[in-house]
Amino acid sequence: MALKKFNFNVIEKKNFSRVGLIETHRGNIQTPAFMPVGTQATVKACLIDDIILTGSEIILSNTYHLMIRPGVDRIISAGGLHKFMNCKLPILTDSGGFQVMSLSKLNKVDREKGAIFNSHVDGKKFILSPEESIRIQKGLDSDIVMIMDECPKKTNDYKIIKESMDLSVHWAQRSKSSFGINPHKALFGIVQGGLFKDLRIKSINELTKIGFDGYAIGGLAVGESQKEMFEVLDDLKNIMPEDKPRYLMGVGTPSDILGAVKRGVDMFDCVMPTRSGRTGLAFTWNGRINIKNHKYQNDNEPLDKDCKNLDLNKYSKNYLNHLFNTNEILGSTLLTLHNINFYQELMAAIRKNIRSGTFDEFHDKYINKL
Repeated sequence: MALKKFNFNVIEKKNFSRVGLIETHRGNIQTPAFMPVGTQATVKACLIDDIILTGSEIILSNTYHLMIRPGVDRIISAGGLHKFMNCKLPILTDSGGFQVMSLSKLNKVDREKGAIFNSHVDGKKFILSPEESIRIQKGLDSDIVMIMDECPKKTNDYKIIKESMDLSVHWAQRSKSSFGINPHKALFGIVQGGLFKDLRIKSINELTKIGFDGYAIGGLAVGESQKEMFEVLDDLKNIMPEDKPRYLMGVGTPSDILGAVKRGVDMFDCVMPTRSGRTGLAFTWNGRINIKNHKYQNDNEPLDKDCKNLDLNKYSKNYLNHLFNTNEILGSTLLTLHNINFYQELMAAIRKNIRSGTFDEFHDKYINKL
């Protein structure tokens, strides 16, 4: 049977907010979509089958981490990342560019060689070029592949950001050449340019000339304020290609997502729901809850009494408080699943309200509450 080609269609649009459908041969993804992060071929503390039951339709894995451990050859020998981690969902892999910036003990960028760095695990030297990043992602057999880019640290130095943006465009062309043609998979470009409107516009214009299956907005969630992030999205919302998915990388909080959807973004990923879940922070429709707090020791109500999914409403705040204050692993599992489930409830509510024409009201009701 022939594999389904990668495809994206906008189904409904109200102002800049969009409901769409990404089609892949491993399954369809309703947008706006949130991707749980499975950095090292696992969404921490959870079974992949439970992640699917939360309504998640795609996950993200990390090229940098999988390159270092266990290495792409081991994953290839297992039949690719999906078989390696027993995941039936589509998988997006990032290029490793962000982790080169954020984790490496030594980081040197060479225009032609790529990123030269030492592993944060054992100090071993690696060279990650655009061609090598694409080779690794092909070996992982992910469904959406990201170009190799340079993600600079937050700075107001225009010259540094311009040089980085120009380098990312150069690497985007090399990534595209290395990726070749595969109608069953997607290659996304990454818009850089920091907080500078002219650089962001130049970046997207150069990337659209090269031509990609989707366009990510990178270089955010690196320390800027939410207001600054939304200003960048406002600068881009009129010039991003209408017929391609738009992915805001590494974002974010529920209010970040609401504001970005209002500005035309279709895809999100963030470690926040999983990392928070492992440390006792729960996201709910009434705001955030620190379950370790003493006041929950006698609270026998669940985090969300209306949540029937995965029987998560069987566990009281009293019990969850006990699990976290005794360092029981089950606490991390239950709260991580709760948070991912909440994020997927949020995305479903966003899509419903866009379709019904009530998203602006929904946005205004929850933007501060969440």
